[in-house]
Amino acid sequence: MKPVDPRLLKYAAAARGFFLLAAVIGVLQTGVVIAFAWFLTDAITGAIAGRSVVSSLLWLLGLAAARGVLIAASDAAGARAAARTGAQLRAALIRAVGRLGPEWLATRNQASLAVTAGHGLEALDAYFARYLPQLVLTVIATPVLVLCMWWLDWPSGLIATITLPLIPLFLILIGMATRTVQRKQWQTLQHLAARFADTVQGLSTLRLFGRDRRAAAQIEVTAEQYRRETMKVLRFSFLSGFAMELLASLAVALVAVAVGFRLLSGDLSLEVGLFVLLLAPEAFLPIRQVGVQFHAASEGVAATEDVFEVLDAADVVAHNSGRMGQKSPLPGENGQFGAVSQELCANELRVRRGEALLVPVTFVARPGTVTLIEGPSGSGKSSVVAALRAAATFTGTATFAGHDVRRLAPADWLAWAGQSPGLMQGTIGANVALGDARPSVEGIRHALEAACAAELDPDQELGVQGSGLSGGQAQRVAVARALYRHDADPRRVLVLDEPSSALDAETEARLWAALRERADAGATIVLVSHRRSAREIADQIVDLSTSSRNGVTV
Repeated sequence: MKPVDPRLLKYAAAARGFFLLAAVIGVLQTGVVIAFAWFLTDAITGAIAGRSVVSSLLWLLGLAAARGVLIAASDAAGARAAARTGAQLRAALIRAVGRLGPEWLATRNQASLAVTAGHGLEALDAYFARYLPQLVLTVIATPVLVLCMWWLDWPSGLIATITLPLIPLFLILIGMATRTVQRKQWQTLQHLAARFADTVQGLSTLRLFGRDRRAAAQIEVTAEQYRRETMKVLRFSFLSGFAMELLASLAVALVAVAVGFRLLSGDLSLEVGLFVLLLAPEAFLPIRQVGVQFHAASEGVAATEDVFEVLDAADVVAHNSGRMGQKSPLPGENGQFGAVSQELCANELRVRRGEALLVPVTFVARPGTVTLIEGPSGSGKSSVVAALRAAATFTGTATFAGHDVRRLAPADWLAWAGQSPGLMQGTIGANVALGDARPSVEGIRHALEAACAAELDPDQELGVQGSGLSGGQAQRVAVARALYRHDADPRRVLVLDEPSSALDAETEARLWAALRERADAGATIVLVSHRRSAREIADQIVDLSTSSRNGVTV
């Protein structure tokens, strides 16, 4: 585990400012420590000599207050930097996930990713508030204090120089062992979060099949494993703290013994000997604290490593694609669509599913038409839609307005509703207008009406994952969201994947009529459905059955 990962400075601007501020505070703290040791020496020797030490005592009080203020300032700066860095890394993580796309996200444990972005980045507080300030202070204060000891009493400086490297050496050895157990603890926490999320999501099914108690027992086993891993990390932490304190105490004791013998022999004055003895513990203090705080910060560091892995992967994708982020290169108003024909053309499009390639698909979806994609279950209907929205890789070509869809941001040219409604906590209206910075109340009502969901109140609050609606209602809200997005720019291709699977025959017929009306008004619609009734509104049918491969009929 690196003390400071260079990627932290690359991806979080707040961290760079914090290091500068921490360096300034470290320099001031070093000056205060030296001054405090000097005035304390003057006060003690002055009292022994019978001089007035009032001024020295006043200086000591002022320096003690200044040191307290600097420590408080360091803590406040660390807490602020941790919050800002966590927010910046979270935002960068969201952008990176968007850049990597749904296909990449589908291969990841989303609960683990949520734990990393939430609890993991919150653990940066200890890293910034306690670990990094001590690390910076070690780099600044320790060399300066050792040089002061060399200047005043070179034997003491020599002892400090010889013994100091032993502490980081033991710290590195213990840190290597700690990294292993800390990483295992972090992975166990992610596994626990994923198991808990899966259990809660499928609790009704588990209860139906009498497996809820077994699932609860598995969570208990994982939680117990996490407890054991946590206790193991704590044991390493205590061992590290003990080793640091023992080595530092022995080093300071060696300096004290050497100073004592030379004081007795008269080779060293009391002022110099006392001053060196006061500086010796302060020279070892920062590096001791680095060892102590290392373990408190390790959880946050482990989380950032996971975040950096995602950010690095997104950078590779951006570099390979020759662009940063996904931006439509199409000319025209608002940087979106040009004046060329808004046709969606697929030619020998073969979706890759694992190591296999699905059957090739060829079609041309033109404005004013409904293109129906049908076929048996597992033939790849939804996979074709996934390829169009950058959620699956494919061979062949797929272009919109003459541009490769892999070079376009799906949000720029698609209005899509999938088989899963994908609703979120909030109002129905907020779900319909998702992504619109200035939602239109009239537009939301119009979209709900077009999706045969006019009876739903846009102000109705939904729970987590859109709970509070029936399956059919949730599906219609998802269709309304696609229609709302299409209304915002009718040049977008409207893609609906099994939009009537949870609807009754009467509601389905109304939805088909609404889609046919929209196509007649000039919309380009791609419809995936296994319902035979969808053929009545289709201008062309793309059949993915193995018998006809991908024959197109009109």
